[in-house]
Amino acid sequence: MEGQFVIRRAAAGDAAALLEIYRPFITDTVVTFEYTVPTAEEFAARITDTLTDFPYLVCERDGVPVGYAYAHHIRERAAYDWAVELSIYLVPAAQGQGIGTVLYRCLIDLLERQNVRILYGCVTLPNEGSRRLHEKLGFVLTGVWHGSGWKFDGWHDVGWFEKRLGGDAPAQPVVPFAALEEEKIQECLRRYTAMLNDGGLN
Repeated sequence: MEGQFVIRRAAAGDAAALLEIYRPFITDTVVTFEYTVPTAEEFAARITDTLTDFPYLVCERDGVPVGYAYAHHIRERAAYDWAVELSIYLVPAAQGQGIGTVLYRCLIDLLERQNVRILYGCVTLPNEGSRRLHEKLGFVLTGVWHGSGWKFDGWHDVGWFEKRLGGDAPAQPVVPFAALEEEKIQECLRRYTAMLNDGGLN
C-alpha cells in the first residue's frame, strides 16, 4: 500500500471518516458486538471523551484515514486505573500490510509514557489476523469467554489478550493523555510515522 503516511491524534472532525471505517465492522462482522451504527455526532463525542484520558490515533495515507486505534478504561474501580483495553480498525486495503502493527505500537508507546501498566485486547474468535497482531507485539492469550456475545443469530467466543508493561515495580500515577507533555506526544507520532514511510511495516 504505497503513499505518504501520517499518524496523528484524532479530533472530533474526523468522526465521519472514521465512522465509515468502523461501519462495515458493525453491519457485516462480529469483530465488534455493537449492533447499531452510531451517528457522526455520537462518534465525535466518543473521540473527544477518549482523548481526555487516553490516545485516539488516526493513520492517514495521502491525507485519507485508513485506520484508527485508541484505548479506554477496562473497569471503573480506581485499582484498575493502570489497565486499559485497546481497539484498532483498518480499511480492507490496509490490512495485512503491517500498518496495524505500527499504529498499535505507537498507541502502546504513548500509553507507556502515561504510566499505564496492563494492556488488553478483546478479540472475537476466531480472528487469525488479530491474534497474530497481538502475539507479534507480546500479548498473551489469558482466557476465553465462551459464547459470551450474541450477534447474527449466533453465540461467539471472546479471547482476552494481555500485555504487561514495567514489570512488577510499584505503580506510578497515570498521566491523563490531555496532560501528557505535547513534545512527548509529537515525538512518538513522528517516530512511528517515519517507520511507516521508511517501509518498516513488518
